[in-house]
Amino acid sequence: MTRLRQIMLEELERRHYAPSTIGAYLRTVEHFARYFRCPPDRLGTEHIRQYQAAMFRTWKLSPNTVTQRLAALRFLYIQVLQRGWSVAETPYPKKVLRLPQILSQQEVARLIDAAEPPFHRVLLMTLYATGARRAEVARLKITDIDSERMVVHIRGGKGRKDRDVMLSPALLDELRAYWRGLKKKPTDWLFPGNKWHTANRPVTTKVLWMACQQAAIRAGLEDRNIHPHTLRHCFATHLLEAGADLRTIQILLGHRDLEETTIYLHLSNKHLSATASPLDRLTLTSRRTTPRND
Repeated sequence: MTRLRQIMLEELERRHYAPSTIGAYLRTVEHFARYFRCPPDRLGTEHIRQYQAAMFRTWKLSPNTVTQRLAALRFLYIQVLQRGWSVAETPYPKKVLRLPQILSQQEVARLIDAAEPPFHRVLLMTLYATGARRAEVARLKITDIDSERMVVHIRGGKGRKDRDVMLSPALLDELRAYWRGLKKKPTDWLFPGNKWHTANRPVTTKVLWMACQQAAIRAGLEDRNIHPHTLRHCFATHLLEAGADLRTIQILLGHRDLEETTIYLHLSNKHLSATASPLDRLTLTSRRTTPRND
């Protein structure tokens, strides 16, 4: 480990950045240095400009990924190298808002019913029933399932924030069946790693991703690009269609800003169909178009 990398790691840890963010920032700086074959402390504004252009032109990265990489370089230059950073010379790309894909409730049921083995089934049910992110589900502990209050405790979510979500009776029954089927009962993690579910570490997020992919193929939904976050979007949209208010959904999802949650207004069939097109209010003269004889 180079001295510069060690300093950056310490500065990130001192500010209590999430491990995933620390890893992403360090990988970005390493890639930046490899691209120019030069230590990053000897690179300047012109190199950052070229690197930013390459992210779009050469590697075809999304605007959100480019923004994260620029944030990593900004941290390096301001907090580690203690240099200036010009926003005018290094503009952040405009965000692209794409509506996520949503499954109907019938399609979610097909997906869950198609999940094999039973361990994948309980993972998908937990994702949909709680609206939690895949890393949050993977790191659930046994003590996070509160059957007395019928809540699930989400610990250290995005932004290191804790929150509670509802514990579905159907999910509780499934979790109890899963627990009874375990030959060796875990003592800490609800979903332990390895194929026997006996590791002293949680299951990896890749397992949740594969559970979605494999179930989608079996359910005939492979063309829908289903991943764990799809079930989070379905959770929020289906709650909105069932009458839940945006503020409640914001709290359940752990969104910092209500504006993040309003995207589900665009996805809710109930809200879309409740708004009539202005064309329907016009009084038009009925006119039949007849084909011309040439």
